[in-house]
Amino acid sequence: MLMNMKDLLAVANEHKFAVPAFNISDYSMMNGIFEASEEKQAPVIIAIHPDELKHTGTEIVKAIIEKAHKATVPVCIHLDHGATFEQVMLAIQSGFTSVMIDGSSLSFEDNIAVCKKVAEAAHAVNVSVEGELGTIGSTDAQAEAGANTIIYTDPDAAVKFVEATGVDTLAIAIGTSHGIYPKGMKPELKLDLLKVIKSKVSIPLVLHGGSNNPDAEIGQSVTLGVNKINISSDIKVAYYEKMREVLKDESLREPNVIQPACIAAMKETAYHKIELFQADGKAALYR
Repeated sequence: MLMNMKDLLAVANEHKFAVPAFNISDYSMMNGIFEASEEKQAPVIIAIHPDELKHTGTEIVKAIIEKAHKATVPVCIHLDHGATFEQVMLAIQSGFTSVMIDGSSLSFEDNIAVCKKVAEAAHAVNVSVEGELGTIGSTDAQAEAGANTIIYTDPDAAVKFVEATGVDTLAIAIGTSHGIYPKGMKPELKLDLLKVIKSKVSIPLVLHGGSNNPDAEIGQSVTLGVNKINISSDIKVAYYEKMREVLKDESLREPNVIQPACIAAMKETAYHKIELFQADGKAALYR
């Protein structure tokens, strides 16, 4: 079942769970995430960053759409961290059902302007829009772009932003970072800030940088009202750590021999996230 994010997260918001947004970078990862979501009967967001889309090619979106129509769970195809209007338009033309326009590094006024422009264009073709207010940190050069200093989301500014832009979901900054936290760095979410934002903003809230955070904090964020959590680094670490192990056998060369164990390892991480986000079994709510 292919859906846009507005409709997908409306159910999550009503029933107080979070839908995982898994970033995929190749076909085997896509297959594994679909399998894990079906096995757990959990709604899923297939997220692709512009850098990932450049790597896979837009043709992969057609495959995701076909699999979504055959799936027994709700599926949204989401552009993660679109940086320009042009990137967003390419995603919409390619078949994405949801797009993010990230104007968080701009001034408040310019962020509103670009998000409003995208929302007007996307809503005309039933594509939902995610905006971001505040900044997400970044832990390493391979992670999605982030800020050196986290700027926390101001609740009153969030109210004005949502009203002015018409976005369907809002990514907030409460202390997460993209990537894997280095040894010795302890992430700490401002859950009290989340409570205030949730009390003032009615649309679904999004947490970026969901990988490598303590389960207890992530679980609390779901309980307190986050409805979408982005997971990229965690599933890729699981996938490629297993691949490095498998490739110690230097005689192996066929992807259909090498990749199954990697997919299985990635799926274990996906299962854990689905359960942590309380999304398991929630596909039944969409029927």
